[in-house]
Amino acid sequence: MEKRETKQIILDEALELFSKNGYDGTTVADIADAVGIKAASLYKHYQSKQDIFDSILARAADGYDELTKQLGVDGRTGENDVPRYAGMEMETLIQTGVSLFLFFLNDETLRKLRRMYTIEQYKNPAASKLFTNQYINDPLAYQGAVFKAFMEQGIMKVFDSNIAAIHFYAPIYLMICLCDNCPEREPEALEYIKGHIIQFGKLYMLGKD
Repeated sequence: MEKRETKQIILDEALELFSKNGYDGTTVADIADAVGIKAASLYKHYQSKQDIFDSILARAADGYDELTKQLGVDGRTGENDVPRYAGMEMETLIQTGVSLFLFFLNDETLRKLRRMYTIEQYKNPAASKLFTNQYINDPLAYQGAVFKAFMEQGIMKVFDSNIAAIHFYAPIYLMICLCDNCPEREPEALEYIKGHIIQFGKLYMLGKD
């Protein structure tokens, strides 16, 4: 039990330092000092700073997988979720969208990683790639796949599915950015997200005019 708790403390302190100083600006010695152990003792739990960072990413992924499991969606491959979303009532769709938005906005690991990415993205190519994939490439590919299938099945009006993905996702990401800088505006952002999902459905989904 003690070993597991120490490993968790190391991840927590490392993430806090990464979010304040960036990945490159944080050393193993810095992490060990924050935990209250010697660097040699830290290496008993993790092989390197990269190993610590990879473990933080794995923890974030586990949290996302747990949420999508609760929501009954795959959350990673758009084609897998087409049947689920196709049968959703608007209220359920809104609840799902809000749940995902709140998770990405407020999950402590993701929130601090996002801050680290912001610090590192212009000087650390690896961090920039992670940030771009997580917050741009992957969401757009996922939504684009869902919308393409919807169009092929006659559920959605036929347009460019990739542009539709941008139309759907961009306001959501914008609200994440807003709340990162102005946390007090989260209630306003939630109402915006709900209205956005409803309006998107009326504009794009067949039978919603």
